[in-house]
Amino acid sequence: MNLPIINHNDYVAKINDDNKFPIKKFGELAKYLISEGVTKKFIQPEFCSVETLSKAHSVDYINKIKNKNLDTQSQKKIGFPLNDSVVNRSFRATGGTVLASKLALQNRLSCNTAGGSHHATRDEGAGYCVFNDVAVAAKHVLSKKTIKKVLIIDLDVHQGNGNSEIFKNDRSVFTFSMHCKSNYPAKKSNSDLDVELTDNTEDKEYIDVLKKNLLILNKENFDLIFYIAGVDIHYNDRLGKLKITDEGIKNREELVISNFFDKKIPLCGVLGGGYNKDFKKLVELHAILHKSCVSIL
Repeated sequence: MNLPIINHNDYVAKINDDNKFPIKKFGELAKYLISEGVTKKFIQPEFCSVETLSKAHSVDYINKIKNKNLDTQSQKKIGFPLNDSVVNRSFRATGGTVLASKLALQNRLSCNTAGGSHHATRDEGAGYCVFNDVAVAAKHVLSKKTIKKVLIIDLDVHQGNGNSEIFKNDRSVFTFSMHCKSNYPAKKSNSDLDVELTDNTEDKEYIDVLKKNLLILNKENFDLIFYIAGVDIHYNDRLGKLKITDEGIKNREELVISNFFDKKIPLCGVLGGGYNKDFKKLVELHAILHKSCVSIL
């Protein structure tokens, strides 16, 4: 079985050259996955509709993004300038995760080559996140009434505060975030289960803690998993504070994906954060998610 992988040229938005966000990684990741034989072609998503977006975001906020009239301070909080390219990327990448979630339900595994914008809340964006694609996709699939319970497992180095805020009163979505305690955001919100790691946590401790928490999560009955596979846990990441190696990330992906695959629970993988000092390494690290899914299929 081939792994459905979502990608679109719109994922690479035009932003200022001095922006700290490595926007070009999305295009290079696509090239790398092709060159490595992970896939022969990508599935292209449509723009996410306002109707679907409005399941997780206010129409007022959506329209401010769509019409590019969000105030300057709010744009600074996001970290991107609101130009046509960034707007297109925001709608397209969210559409990509919505599509990937549908394909996961059909194929047991699927991946976007973007996504994991977990700092965006209902009324605002933050931390390079415009729309919360996972929240939108989770709300959308649940609205179809074919599934009842979703797990968001967020292993980005930063807490998934947007998801915990959006779903704080929603029992149909369980939010799990395992992140660096001292890292962004300074003010954490409350997920259903938060695991806070100390600075400089290394592979063995990280994997041991993850295994213990997977045992806890396995006591629940989930119909779909959204996996935010941030690689900013890597020791050479500019915005991370952990000491996880390439092998540690590989072990993490295999552990998480196989855990739910063995239980026949569909999983939708999204990228999450990654700001490695070595751009080539960053692309390789993100690709471990897709390679791991292919190896398990």
